Amino acid sequence: MSARNTCKNENLRHSTPHRPYAKVISPASERNGFDTGMTLKLRNYWLLLVGILFGIAISIGSGVFAQKEQSEETLPWDDARLLAEVLERVRQEYVEPVEDSVLIESAVRGMVKDLDPHSQFLNSDEYDEVRISTSGNYSGVGLEVHMEDGKVRVVAAIEGTPAEKAGLRSGDIIVAIDDIELVEANFDQAVSRMRGKPGSDVKLTIERENETGPIEFLVTRNNVQVKSVRYELLEDDYGYLRITHFSETTWRDTRKAIQKMRRTSPGQLLGVVLDLRNNPGGVLEAAVDVSDGFLDAGLIVSAIGRVPDANFSHKAGKGDILDGTKMVVLVNAGSASSSEIVAGALRDNGRATIAGEKTFGKGSVQTVMPLSDGRAIKLTTSRYYTPSGISIHGEGITPDVLIEEDPTRDLLSGITAHQTDAGAALLQGDTQLRKALELLKDARVVQSRAH
Repeated sequence: MSARNTCKNENLRHSTPHRPYAKVISPASERNGFDTGMTLKLRNYWLLLVGILFGIAISIGSGVFAQKEQSEETLPWDDARLLAEVLERVRQEYVEPVEDSVLIESAVRGMVKDLDPHSQFLNSDEYDEVRISTSGNYSGVGLEVHMEDGKVRVVAAIEGTPAEKAGLRSGDIIVAIDDIELVEANFDQAVSRMRGKPGSDVKLTIERENETGPIEFLVTRNNVQVKSVRYELLEDDYGYLRITHFSETTWRDTRKAIQKMRRTSPGQLLGVVLDLRNNPGGVLEAAVDVSDGFLDAGLIVSAIGRVPDANFSHKAGKGDILDGTKMVVLVNAGSASSSEIVAGALRDNGRATIAGEKTFGKGSVQTVMPLSDGRAIKLTTSRYYTPSGISIHGEGITPDVLIEEDPTRDLLSGITAHQTDAGAALLQGDTQLRKALELLKDARVVQSRAH
C-alpha cells in the first residue's frame, strides 16, 4: 500500500527461520472436562488442533528463550479450550462453510494484529511484498499508511509515485477503496487492492483536515522503481540531499550523491540540507548506515526488547563522508521510524540542526520472522532510543528550529517549471527549504564532529 503497498512506516529487521515445531498434547485429566456438548470425535480433533497450535507457540518460545531457564508454568488449558470451542462453533454453525485452514489463519492473524498497529501475520503473498519492498521495485500507487485508532492514515505519498502526483498528502485518512469502506477488519484486503497491473485505476476516498466532505482520487497504478535518493546543488556551494525511504540501496546511493555534489560544486561544499520530510522509514540497517556515514563516532541508536536478539545498539565508526560540513535536517509529520533514527542520531551527536515540523513518533522495531510454507510474522520486538536515551514513540522529535510548511507551497510549485536551474526551482517552490538554506548560511549554526 506504499511504494510497497503495505504499512511500512517501520524499522524492519529479518530473523532466521525457527527450529521445527513441536507438538504438545495436554494431560488426559484436563481433556476429560472438555465441553460435553461435542462429540468425542470432534472433541479430539480440536484438542489435537489446539495442541498443535500451542506446540507451535512453545517451539518458537523455546527457540527464542534458549538461553533462559525452562519455564515451569503449566499450559493455560482454559484458554486453549476457549479457542477450540469458538473454532468448533464457527466451523459447525456459521451460515456458510469455512475451511479449517482459513479459520486457523484468521485466528492467528487476529491474535498478532491485536498486539499493536505494526505487528502482522503475513501469508506467502504478503511476505513476498515485504521482501520486494526492501528493493524498492513494485507495481502500485505509492502510499505509506498506518492503522491508527481503526483508521487508515497516510504517513506519506512517496515522491514521484502515482499517489503523490494525484495529490494525496500526509495526514489524509483513507475511508474507502473502490467504494469498499475501509475498516480494521478488512485492512489487509484493502492493502492488496492498492497493488495491481500497471495502467489500471483504483479509486481512493479520503477525508482531509479542514475539508467539509470526502474527496475522491482516481489513481492509475504504475510500475515504480523508487530511487530513495535524489540530490541537487541549491547554490554553488550548498547541496540538497533527499531520502524518500530507507531501502537496501539507500546508503550506497547517498554516498554516490555526496561524491557527485562535491565534484560539481565550483568550490568547497559548505553545507548540505538532508531532507527527510514525508520519509516513512524502512530498513533499520539502512538508517544506521546513513547515520554512520555522517558521523565520526558516537552512539546511533539503541533498542530494548524481551529477548537477547531484540537488545542491541549501533555505534558510528570513524569516517564522516562530509568531513564535518554543516548539515540541516528537514523533517515533518510524515517523517517516521528510520527517519527519526537518523534525525535523532545526528542531533544528539551534535552533527546537525533539525528543522521543520514535529515528526510522526514511531519508535518501535519490527522483526520479520519466517514461518512454514512461505509465511511469516512481522512482530514488534523492540523499542528504540535515541543516543540521549529518549524514546520518541508516540512523541516524535521536536525540531531545533520550527519551520511550518507554507500553505502556498502547492501554488508555488507550478512556477518551478519555468526555472531552468533545478536547485533554484526547488527553492522557489519550497519555503521550508529556503529557510533551511538560510540556516546553513547562518554563522551561528555550528556543527562539529561527534567525539
